[in-house]
Amino acid sequence: MELSNIRNFSIIAHIDHGKSTLADRLLEYTHTIEIRKMRDQVLDTMDLERERGITIKAHPIRMEYKAWDGKTYILNLIDTPGHVDFTYEVSRSLAATEGVVLLIDASQGVEAQTLAHTLLAKSLNKIIIPVINKIDLQNVDIPLVKKQIEEVLHLNSNKAVLASGKEGIGVEELLETIVDEIPPPEGDPNTPLKALIFDSWFDAYRGVVIYVRIFEGQIKQGMEIKLMSNDNTYPVSEIGIMRMGLIPQDVLQSGEVGYIITGIKNLTDIKIGDTITTVNFPAEQPLQGYRELKPMVFCSFYPGPDTAFKELQDAVEKLRLTDASLIYEPESSLALGLGYRCGFLGLLHMEIISERFYREYELDLISTAPSVSYHITKRDSGEMIIVDNPLRFPSINEIAKSEEPYIKATILVPNEYVGSVLTLLQARRGIQQSLNYLEGNRNIIIYELPLSEVLFDFYDKLKSVSKGYASFDYEYLDYREVDLAKVDILVAGEAVDALSFLVNAEKVQQRARDLVIKLKEVIPRHQFAVALQAAIGGKIIARETIPTFRKDVTARCSGGDITRKRKLREKQKEGKKRMRNEGSVDLPKEAFHAILKID
Repeated sequence: MELSNIRNFSIIAHIDHGKSTLADRLLEYTHTIEIRKMRDQVLDTMDLERERGITIKAHPIRMEYKAWDGKTYILNLIDTPGHVDFTYEVSRSLAATEGVVLLIDASQGVEAQTLAHTLLAKSLNKIIIPVINKIDLQNVDIPLVKKQIEEVLHLNSNKAVLASGKEGIGVEELLETIVDEIPPPEGDPNTPLKALIFDSWFDAYRGVVIYVRIFEGQIKQGMEIKLMSNDNTYPVSEIGIMRMGLIPQDVLQSGEVGYIITGIKNLTDIKIGDTITTVNFPAEQPLQGYRELKPMVFCSFYPGPDTAFKELQDAVEKLRLTDASLIYEPESSLALGLGYRCGFLGLLHMEIISERFYREYELDLISTAPSVSYHITKRDSGEMIIVDNPLRFPSINEIAKSEEPYIKATILVPNEYVGSVLTLLQARRGIQQSLNYLEGNRNIIIYELPLSEVLFDFYDKLKSVSKGYASFDYEYLDYREVDLAKVDILVAGEAVDALSFLVNAEKVQQRARDLVIKLKEVIPRHQFAVALQAAIGGKIIARETIPTFRKDVTARCSGGDITRKRKLREKQKEGKKRMRNEGSVDLPKEAFHAILKID
């Protein structure tokens, strides 16, 4: 296939704007999949993706399309997620393409992630084709959406394709626009091989399957290839393209998207963004990789009663291969034993990984409350350390300065909810940057916020105060100074390290009080009273008591001397005192999730 007949593109959109449905229609129209095998969200292979109606993993697929000019074109589509947490997946897809299809819901208009994805595509100099989707819905205002495309995205709305993924409207016009507007890839098949790794997954029988975009040169079965990041070499056992499965090929040339199987079994050998070249005819310089991955949220996972640590270890390593944005390291807890501290791109990412542990590996796990990473400067040495776990927080006397991460939040919201949203942002220590009115009863609000303030319930609160109409996107800014305090939780006098948390000193009293109240609700009663305490150092700042089970030991005493009843009550009192000193408190999973539910 000549380079001039290849088009590599992605579809980007705000979550729930119909991206997967439109991809289904493209596959149908190009006869990439048989009608009898067609189903909704055909590129979304995980049950989680289908249940939630979101795309989590990017899925490449190759289509063939005979255009109006009579030529047959190869269209390599790399599907992308829409949620803000998976922007890293989007950046990987864009790096392997020359252009993007930007999908906008005709009933909702430009949303926060629409703007974020557009800016990302522009920064990478990608050709952008705007598509107004769901035009079959009633009460859509297409002229208004076009005006938003001009004002907010600064794109030419006259070139926007009108489409409906559900009804199949505009699919042929979109395919023609892709052929006309997106440039063919460049590259010379006779130069040294340069192939960019943009994704991978683990096959239990064949090892690692590597997804690549060939920028220069060509690759054939039996070649000896080299990973330029670590100089490891491997023989190529199979290459091919992706349709509705893996289709082996004899050769992959510059401009093409395909897969490579080398029999790699070591899960840590593959680095997303690495460059593959050949051993005999190597390239001198690698391709520009992706921006450095920065996990924003951290959480620990520990084996539950029915799970062994080895099972958790195997599951974490395999998930890391299928999800390059998952960062992990082993850790231990006095209360919960051996586990893993994991870094995520956001709360949805953390929730998805937790659910995959349960569904794909049937693990019973205990997870701790999420936290962000702080920069702590020590008083004596001036050394700056990164603390993403309350257990590593140094003594307050050792700290010269503490800093927390800030984000730039972009929120699109209708006029009637602006006041409520601003009140929420101010309560979360936000700093207003701009508030701009848009045509069509919409406003763009830009705030700078501490990341720790959006960790727990911010998104739910935002949807609540805006009746579901606000959309939210954020990007990392920098670190800024903050007065931090570490709160330890004591249960029956024993510190439970997995319940410790870091919080802004201004909110420490209220947060500690709310948590012990919530713990009182979720920890069951015992045969003795259980004290719940929140402490900073040796100072108790909040306390609740779980009352004991009460049993009337004198119920069977009918009449008789009062001393008999007093003797039974004294005996019960001594037994409860002994149990309080020697007994242990069983903490349910809900206790470790209680911090997520405090307001």
